[in-house]
Amino acid sequence: MNNKDAFRDYLQMEKKYSPHTVNAYLTDLGYFETFNKLQFDQENIDQVNYNQIRSWIVSLVDDSLSNVTVNRKIASLKAFYKFLLKTKQIEVSPLLKHKALKTSKTLQIPFSEKEVADALTHMQNPAGFEDIRNKLIVDLFYTTGMRRAELINLKLMNVDLSSCTIKVLGKRNKERILPVLPIITKQFSLYMKERLCLESIVDNEFFFLTKKGLKLNDTFVYRLINSYFSAVSEKVKKSPHILRHSFATHLLNNGADLNSVKELLGHSSLASTQIYTHNSLSELKKVYKDAHPRNQK
Repeated sequence: MNNKDAFRDYLQMEKKYSPHTVNAYLTDLGYFETFNKLQFDQENIDQVNYNQIRSWIVSLVDDSLSNVTVNRKIASLKAFYKFLLKTKQIEVSPLLKHKALKTSKTLQIPFSEKEVADALTHMQNPAGFEDIRNKLIVDLFYTTGMRRAELINLKLMNVDLSSCTIKVLGKRNKERILPVLPIITKQFSLYMKERLCLESIVDNEFFFLTKKGLKLNDTFVYRLINSYFSAVSEKVKKSPHILRHSFATHLLNNGADLNSVKELLGHSSLASTQIYTHNSLSELKKVYKDAHPRNQK
């Protein structure tokens, strides 16, 4: 087994990364291998110096890749050399003194409660498999805050309508139980009735399917959310993640405590959840300004 195969097993078995993440890491390594072979006539990337990596960074920037994308690719390399250090394949990482490229922080603007309500209003009284499925997907994103990958990989066996819960598999294969609002359970039943009428089902273990009976994919789900919210929102980003962002922000705006939102989102630390508080803080400021006696004078 070569180091790249061993690295893949390490990411899967020890780090418990998702197949999507593992594939992204290995793809980045593959790109660097190709670059290294063409530029330095060196096939083995186990033993490289920082100048070689820096040359790759320069080429990526020259190809107009964003600093965020470049940093992600270098993070894949950093993880690989960290693995080689851990397994005593190398003594010093070539990225030891590397500093990530500067990136500007982009504010994730959630949908307003009205925008979500308008989108769902446009989807009222769905008829047929696809319309019923699509409305359930939007509602499930907004009422549970689940990730796109968690929705795509939701298993039929992990939907329990008797207890109004679903079990999802989050990052690093961490399972969590999410409550389902009673108002949504009727939609689950409608969807299941339509699902049973599909002509053929290939990926039967998965809850959400295409009309051909196949498991959904990332692009399909992104386009679905983008399509429905383009009709009600002028925001630049209209994605499943923005809907998850809206879920968290609206909960906090309506009095939910940070720890509860953290658990629902499946975050390992409060630091990850706190990025959603800037919007609730603006709401809090409005309430404070409108209600404080000193502001009434």
